[in-house]
Amino acid sequence: MLNKDYVAMTAGESVIRKMYMYGLGRAAQIGAENVFDYSLGNPSVAPPAEYTDALVDLVRNENPLLVHGYSPNVGMMAARQAIVDDLNKRFGTDYTVKNIFMSVSAAGAIAHALRAVVTPELKQNVITFAPFFPEYRPYVGGAGAELRVISADTNAFQINFEELERTIDEKTAAILVNSPNNPSGVVYSTATIDRLAQILTAKSKEFGHVIYLISDEPYREIVFEGVDAPFIAKHYKDTIVCYSYSKSMSIPGARTGYCLINTEAEGYDDFVNVCVQISRGIGHNCPPTLMQLAVAKAPGALSDLKVYEENCNILYGELSAMGFEIVKPGGTFYMFPKAPSGDATAFCEKAKEFDLILVPSDSFGVPGYFRIAYCVPTEKVKRSLEAFRKLAALYF
Repeated sequence: MLNKDYVAMTAGESVIRKMYMYGLGRAAQIGAENVFDYSLGNPSVAPPAEYTDALVDLVRNENPLLVHGYSPNVGMMAARQAIVDDLNKRFGTDYTVKNIFMSVSAAGAIAHALRAVVTPELKQNVITFAPFFPEYRPYVGGAGAELRVISADTNAFQINFEELERTIDEKTAAILVNSPNNPSGVVYSTATIDRLAQILTAKSKEFGHVIYLISDEPYREIVFEGVDAPFIAKHYKDTIVCYSYSKSMSIPGARTGYCLINTEAEGYDDFVNVCVQISRGIGHNCPPTLMQLAVAKAPGALSDLKVYEENCNILYGELSAMGFEIVKPGGTFYMFPKAPSGDATAFCEKAKEFDLILVPSDSFGVPGYFRIAYCVPTEKVKRSLEAFRKLAALYF
């Protein structure tokens, strides 16, 4: 007999993937250039030359038994050292290799962080804030905790603190945040993070156990000009950072990231070794060696990310003028307008008539909105505006 929980999950197909697959089918019918597919957050700019050059050099000139061999479960020492050196330089931190565990992108990092801090037999909960990445549900459930979702502050998509203070309790193991945020594109301000840290500090003292802050940061480098974007780990000592190079270097297929704990955090001395043991239990062993070594050569290298801000400005300006209500993104390559009909699914189905592929918001924990993943070429963004105008004309 197959596991009933996973069988049940098959009925809950990812709406993001569903829309993406529809877009692929439509592209096969009428040509990809005629389909305005805003469904999937797949980077649209090339990886930085430093990363590509490092890959080529490693394959051609390094010992093949090294670059194609197993990585230690904890990750390659060269990568861990290069990454913490880069973080220390950029953020004024004091991390060493004892702080960092290499992972299969941010998803693998979150899987480890959750399992490290959740004790299933205690029937604990993990709190996150709407709108949120839908895969948080299986991530948290797989770690043996209940996911509790704080409803959205739809005025600014910051944090609904009043509801948080009513919801957090002695069973709360961690708070899971994502800033810059998928799907809203909003960046949590320093004031927001400081208030969150104050609440967690007070509640940890009240309940007699630490409440961890797990910071999911795959979009950390995609922040627009003038936006206040704090390095969250510097604002709360019991922070675990989950990072991916998928977006900053445009290498989602390389599956390279890390899980990092603050030196002052409770459990710091054991955290990395605990992550190694978690790997044994979930079959995560040995992140790809070649990809880690390439990152180690240029840990601070970035793709040309400016195109995302350009795309954002075009869409925000034009769609706002058409009548759409939008909280302006501060980063990422996502936008989260309000569906004018109030029914996000019906609206996105109607958009298909104009070959606009958009993602309804219900699975993100906020009904009545839709996500635009504008990680597409700018010329295509401009060509899509006429389709948006025809769609808008049906509602405004």
